[in-house]
Amino acid sequence: MSTVRLGTVALDTPDPRGLAAFYGALLGWEVEDSSDDEWVTLRGEGPGGGRLSFQLAADHVPPTWPSGPVPQQAHVDLYVSGYAEAEAQVLALGGRLLEGDAGHPTWRVYADPSGHPFCLCLEG
Repeated sequence: MSTVRLGTVALDTPDPRGLAAFYGALLGWEVEDSSDDEWVTLRGEGPGGGRLSFQLAADHVPPTWPSGPVPQQAHVDLYVSGYAEAEAQVLALGGRLLEGDAGHPTWRVYADPSGHPFCLCLEG
């Protein structure tokens, strides 16, 4: 069976560094050195640690809460040891492929049964 683990949760924002600063201060997490102006990742160490990323979306429209014309949106990256078994599992569970590895050899984009996008990303 293919190994699947949570990689990061990525939030769209017009200001990745600003939003990372907010959550970094809130959670006590540090910005990873590999971050740039279009993709910023926070990493927490120890118990309760993890990763949270912020992706540039210049035309991002904040969701209306709890309901309204703009639903909440986010996507999850799941790290896998290989695509074949993981993709078969996604499809068997009702997911669908949105974008294969054309142009992106290390990840593929899927939709869950409700239509929310997520990525399977190769570890390594």
